[in-house]
This record gives sequence, structure tokens and C-alpha cells, in this order.
Amino acid sequence: MSLYGAMMIGVSALDAFSNSLSTTSSNIANVNTVGYKTGETQFSTLLADSMGEGDASSAGVISSTAQNIAQQGLLTTASSPTDMAISGNGFFMVSPNPSSASSNTHAGANGLFYTRAGDFQPDANGDLENSSGFYLMGYALNSNGDVAPGTQLSAINVTNLTGKAEPTTTMTLQANLQSSTDAYDGSVTPYTPGDLTDGTITPNFTRTINIYDSQGGSQPVTISFLKTDANTWNYEVSYAGDSTNVSTNNTPSTMLYAGTMTFNTDGTLANADSNLSGNPSGSISVPMDWSGSSGLAAQTISIDMGTVGASNGMTQYDSSSALVNASVDGALFGTLSGVSVDTSGIVTASFSNGLTQKIYQVPLATFANPNGLAPISGNAYAQTLNSGASVIRNAGDDSAGKIQGSALEGSTVDLATEFTNLITTQRAYTASTRVITTASDMLQDLTQMH
Repeated sequence: MSLYGAMMIGVSALDAFSNSLSTTSSNIANVNTVGYKTGETQFSTLLADSMGEGDASSAGVISSTAQNIAQQGLLTTASSPTDMAISGNGFFMVSPNPSSASSNTHAGANGLFYTRAGDFQPDANGDLENSSGFYLMGYALNSNGDVAPGTQLSAINVTNLTGKAEPTTTMTLQANLQSSTDAYDGSVTPYTPGDLTDGTITPNFTRTINIYDSQGGSQPVTISFLKTDANTWNYEVSYAGDSTNVSTNNTPSTMLYAGTMTFNTDGTLANADSNLSGNPSGSISVPMDWSGSSGLAAQTISIDMGTVGASNGMTQYDSSSALVNASVDGALFGTLSGVSVDTSGIVTASFSNGLTQKIYQVPLATFANPNGLAPISGNAYAQTLNSGASVIRNAGDDSAGKIQGSALEGSTVDLATEFTNLITTQRAYTASTRVITTASDMLQDLTQMH
């Protein structure tokens, strides 16, 4: 090996250790970067002979940097509900353009980039954007909380819901009708359906209960009872609001339903409506036929009056008639109050009326070789031939990790290791300079020989 060769080996060492210092500096600078993966300098020998027969004693050195992208970082609690971390494999799919991922011609498949940095916050339009300017992509869910066939990835928006209302579909009654009430004498004026609603006959017991319509409004419904025989009560369900809101073929038009309730001799419910064919039942279905001028969608309310043969709903005992409890489902209009993300990546909106709605699903992308991804600015990665094609999975499925809401994945940098690398790199760099100066002195001695 010549003196010039020794000097060039020293130069290659200086270049390699400079690269190592750069890697260590990047790691230290990103010790607090969310989702950052530690870079590692890898050294390999470089023989002078391009034919592969070089002398090992004249081997130089080259270095390269690789990130351990697959390494799991520590998860820490975050205050924002839209902050997310991945526990396990997978990457968030992101785009620098919230309107169209496919326009990102320098990205991977479908114009997407991939990241573990889940510090997402709504931008001015409500789209979730992380601190590097990448927008989180996901699948919009339909009203049933499912991904409809053909749904494409789009930017997740958490503020485009004004509010939510839910119409009533079920009512549950618990009430007692006094058994000692005198039965109505219909010999003079026989009872016909509608008499309780229009006031022709005064009911023995009546109560008004509010239900909710399709636009989140409250609507009054009255239930009136008239004892017509032993263990037998006729009742009417009527609308107690503006009569122009309903459109029925009944007389009067505000009567929604008329039935006959019977009780067993022990006071328990025998049948919610003995006029109906079939086996005795504890429930009835009441149609709410709203008029066109009301602008409301038609709805049917199932009224549960208890279990046949039991005393858990309507009863007939010799105690004052009273409504013990009435509950309805549905809700008034409520405004958006917040969002949350579960481990399967479902983004759920919460409203001030207590309702919730699943609005998006955050999928995860996995790769056969995640360490083969190409890093780009913004702590994100692009797909390469070395990484393999992305596979889109639901969080928690197969090899995809789970998503932790209100959490962030910390940097994988270990400062103690990096400071140790600084010391060893400095010493190696200094030693390499000595190689160069020593070779230089020897060359000078050689040129001074006479």
C-alpha cells in the first residue's frame, strides 16, 4: 500500500465519520419529534481494487444511514382527542393535499405518503392536519356506521357536522289503572273510537308524553283510557299539537290509534290490544302520519306496555290511576360537542344532546419491509420497490396495530446512546486525521531525501 493510498483511506474515514456525526446530530435534533425513528450509521469496507482482488490492508471505508422505521416508540398521553398513536405495525396514510391524494405525483400508490406522526389537529376547514402539514386520510362512514362499497379515501373532517337529531321509534309505559273504577255505561251513548280524542266522552285517565320528530322537535302525544268492562279498558293515542301537523284518515284526524286493553284477574297485563289478531302481545305500533306542510318524515312508534302476564308495564290494581314511568328514545337537536377515536380507528362525533355518530374510519397501511420506505421531509415516508406495496387494513386486523386516541408516539432516540456515539465518532475522526498527517509527514521525509 502506497503512502498516497494510506492518505486516501484516511480521507474516506473522515468522510464516513462526518456522515456519522450528521446522523447523530439529526437524532439529537429530533429527540422530541413525534413519531421520529432513530437513524443509524452503517460502515462497510471499500477495497481499492475494482476487480475484487484488493489487499485487505488497503481497505477504505464508506458509510450509509438507515432508519429503523419498524421500531416502536413509547406512547404518551395527549390532551387532544384527535391526537393518535399506533401500537404495533402500520402507518397513517396522509396527503399534503386534502382535496385529492391522487394529485401527489411524487408519492407512492394512490398519491399517498405514510407516517407515524399522529399529532393531528383540525385546520381552518376542519380537516385533520399534523404539524408537518400532512392531512390524515380515511373512509367516510354512512348513517349505519359502515364503509359503503366503493368509498374512496378522503381527508378526515371533524367539523362538517352541524348537529344531530333522532326521531322517536320506541316508547315504554309503566302505569296503573285503578281496578275499582266504574265501567262506562254505554247504554245511552255507546263508546266509539275517537270519542276520547274529541271530548265526547271524558276518559278515566289521560297523560301527555312528548316524543321527538325527524327534525329534532318535541311533539306532544296523549294517551287516554276509558274502562268499558271488567278488566277491559279502551284507549286512544292522539296528537295534542297543531292539528294541521298530522294527516290521518281517522275521525277526528288527530287520533293516531285506538285499541282495547285487557287484564288478567290478578291485575297483570293480558293483551295490549285484543282487537289485533294473533297471540296476545304487550306492544302496539302507532303510525305518526305527518302532513306535507309540516315538512316532517313519517315515523312509527312502538309502544311497549309491558310483558303479557307480568306487572312490569301496564297494570290494573285497586290503587289510584297513575303514570309511574314513561320513556322514549330519540333526541332533540344537538350541536357537535367533540370527537373521539377508538382502537379500531373509528372516529365518533358526540353531540350536546347525548347522541353519537360514527363518521370516519382511520385505516392503517402495512408493508412487507417497512425499513425499505424512503424518508421525506416532514417525518413521513414514500413507498419504494424495497418496501413492497402497501396493504390497507383496519386497525387491529391481521398484522396492523391498534390506534390509541388521545395519545402520541414518542421519538425512538436514546440521548445516552447518541452522546456516546458523539464521543466515539469524535475520537475516530481525530484518529483518521492523524493517519493523514502521518502519511503527509512521511511523504515530506521522502521528498527531502538526497
